[in-house]
Amino acid sequence: MCDDLSGMQLSCNKVRKLEFLMADAVAQGSDCIITIGGIQSNHCRATTVAAKYLNLDCYLIHSTSKVLVEKDPGLTGNLLVERLVGAHIELVSKEEYAKLGSPTLTNMLKEKLLKEGRRPYVIAVGGSNSLGTWGYIEAIREIEQQLPTGTDELGFDDIVVACGSGGTIAGLSLGSSLSKLHAKVHAFCVCDDPDYFYDYVQGLLDGLQAGVRSHDIVDIQNAKGLGYAISTTEELNFLKEVAVSTGIVLDPVYSGKAAYGMIKDKAENPAKWEGKNILFIHTGGLLGLFDKVEEMGSLVGKWRKMDIDDSIPRKDGIGKMF
Repeated sequence: MCDDLSGMQLSCNKVRKLEFLMADAVAQGSDCIITIGGIQSNHCRATTVAAKYLNLDCYLIHSTSKVLVEKDPGLTGNLLVERLVGAHIELVSKEEYAKLGSPTLTNMLKEKLLKEGRRPYVIAVGGSNSLGTWGYIEAIREIEQQLPTGTDELGFDDIVVACGSGGTIAGLSLGSSLSKLHAKVHAFCVCDDPDYFYDYVQGLLDGLQAGVRSHDIVDIQNAKGLGYAISTTEELNFLKEVAVSTGIVLDPVYSGKAAYGMIKDKAENPAKWEGKNILFIHTGGLLGLFDKVEEMGSLVGKWRKMDIDDSIPRKDGIGKMF
């Protein structure tokens, strides 16, 4: 399932959550959106574009290295799109983010904008609150509609997806458990740890009054490696191998790590996956690859100056000038 193909500006899984969150913002009469994420946040980029579609201003809080917090963040990847469409960007250090937390930081900006006469609407990290969760409950319905009818078996035993903020896996796991699909959801977290996400997902489920335990409907494993948005050479090599062999480009922060984690788990626990029909959900984030240009330079190649023998006749004007 390719949620990376929902449009360049709006690509990624965040769009499904934003469908509900933006509707709520408009219903409340908001004139601007506040949200928060890492310096290459797919969610922040998608939120900015969605806000502009609705004629709303967008204010982003980005966490970055403390040595870069007072410098221009640049125009790489998601930042280029955000700044191109006019996002207002506030930078905080990762250390401050860790000490204050996203609710405090977004509330600080909200209070400032309220004093200026604005009507801000705050969206949680990754759009992951109980309302945003409906985006992936609906995704399960969409998956069911795309499967063949008239058979007893609907086609998938397991669903595999990356987890970065929790809303996607909350919606998928709840939707699957309530549907005829009943596929087991396996989430590979790219930050924090499984215990954190079991608790966070439980909070989202409780907010929906779902009456189920997160531990019962989703399997969460750690795939963050060296840390959020930090790639090992092995992980980047894996991205290249997948791209060369299939033409599918995985992002290095989310789906790339989830796919890498899934392949490792299949090798270490073959009985767990044997004979299973697996749906892997590509949650997007292609623009994040542009932040890895220097690291990937040594992994790609296959270029050279074309050899053209001097004996081949030349004539000015024959070739099209690009």
